[in-house]
Amino acid sequence: MTLFPDMVRTVLGESIIGRAQKAGHVSVECHNIRDFTTDKHRKTDDTPFGGGVGMVMTCQPIYDCFKSVKESIPEGNKTRVIYMSPKGTIFSHGVASRLAEYDNLIFLCGHYEGVDQRVIDEIVDEEISIGDYVVTGGEIPACIVIDAVSRLKDGVLSAKECYEGESVASGILEYPQYTKPREFMGREVPEVLLSGDHAKIDRWRLEQAVKITRERRPDMLLSHPEFEEMLKPKEKRKKRKKLDTGAAE
Repeated sequence: MTLFPDMVRTVLGESIIGRAQKAGHVSVECHNIRDFTTDKHRKTDDTPFGGGVGMVMTCQPIYDCFKSVKESIPEGNKTRVIYMSPKGTIFSHGVASRLAEYDNLIFLCGHYEGVDQRVIDEIVDEEISIGDYVVTGGEIPACIVIDAVSRLKDGVLSAKECYEGESVASGILEYPQYTKPREFMGREVPEVLLSGDHAKIDRWRLEQAVKITRERRPDMLLSHPEFEEMLKPKEKRKKRKKLDTGAAE
């Protein structure tokens, strides 16, 4: 639900999500809030009560747009209504995974100084923010959430491995990737990746992932200490396991 449907269609009509829509794996429908105004000028905003700068989106066209959307959803579908807002829960892979369990997601994209609180209270289930900053409208944030959620739906990517081992999704940041040529601007591909020894390659990738995460997102390692544990020699891991379980050495 948006005042700028073409913005959403343009972003989500390309690349993987665009192909996924053509293949029928996901569907993105844009509903123009302005089409539901009763004002002859198709006005969707007004000045805020209490004074202040800017304009606030009004209840009636948003609510009537919402009713129209709801009527198009099959009865019994698991649906969630989301308002993209700087005041919402910070978006994460965990949130994306939870939202991927729904049959339908309805996004309300605000503009100007925001949306009349009464219609938020009436129709919205959850507010989501893409970060601690403010953008000019909810369309681009909604596209980000839709993209992240869509990738988790069956058929959108070729296999689950395409997203399960990626940065953040795995619990830590991803290791560096390389492709041809073997040398570029004097920089060589790490020899281990050319060795054909998959055990060594797997360990190198884990080491690199842990190193990058330790440098850039140490908070993630605090939540997933098992990755650093995996790098320890087997004997030390066994000893640590005994101590954790209270077993005698």
